[in-house]
Amino acid sequence: MPHANTSKDSGDKAADPAAVIAFQGKHGAYSEAACVARYPAMATLPCNTFGDAFAAVAEGRAARAMIPIENSAAGRVADIHQLLPEADLHIVAEHFERVRHNLLACPGADPAALETVRSHVHALSQCRRLIRRRGLLPVVHADTAGAAADVAAAGDPTRAAIASALAAETYGLDIVEADVEDEDDNTTRFVVLEREPFNPDPDEGPIITSFLFECRNVPAALYKCLGGFATNGVNMTKLESYMVGGSFSATVFLAEVEGHPSELALGRALSELDYFSREVRIMGVYPAHPYRREAASNKR
Repeated sequence: MPHANTSKDSGDKAADPAAVIAFQGKHGAYSEAACVARYPAMATLPCNTFGDAFAAVAEGRAARAMIPIENSAAGRVADIHQLLPEADLHIVAEHFERVRHNLLACPGADPAALETVRSHVHALSQCRRLIRRRGLLPVVHADTAGAAADVAAAGDPTRAAIASALAAETYGLDIVEADVEDEDDNTTRFVVLEREPFNPDPDEGPIITSFLFECRNVPAALYKCLGGFATNGVNMTKLESYMVGGSFSATVFLAEVEGHPSELALGRALSELDYFSREVRIMGVYPAHPYRREAASNKR
């Protein structure tokens, strides 16, 4: 059932799919925290897998889905790039969520008596200093929110979990120590998916265009595909490749550029790309998140 952001029980708005946003994981997951931060008026729908989250939108049980695609510490999220083309959905927005890990335990537990800590493997690896400092035995769990739920269900004062503050609230756990991640710039980028594409006004601010393409099997194909972006002065912010159908000879690229396809420079670059590619598919055209500007400013 959808979970209303303003309550731990499903609200009236949960009955209206137009007010529901799907995410992968259990209640209290970082993906749900991103949903709450970006769309506080929407009810949240937990899904077991990314495929289930995509299906919830495609089948009309949710208006949109919040999907993580990369993390500044752990890199890209596995499987997402293969699932995106199959979902037949469109990227309509992006969201950057600062990941703040917390050490959680049962209410009243003595912090000095904690022995084990449960969490997703990435969360554990991102909190090595805390684990070493407290002498805890790390136990890998499928996800952070699930680890928090298990600690709460067990009621064992020697068990801890690393998860979000939302997970602590959801499962009635105490935050023993907050902001325990090793890196203070740990950030996850999410994309928001809907059934219909969004066409933002290019005059209202920076625009990002995400697309997939597959090169023709000819010498210097990738060079030729990308040449139009260089000659037209289009800034490419992402280029990733992955194999299709287990073939070592067919490679699909996921790319992101700054600009709107209706703009002359990007339109010319995409036309040139189309000429040298077997297929070009626009995945989404959407406003750039303000975090991009903030990150660029911090690097100067």
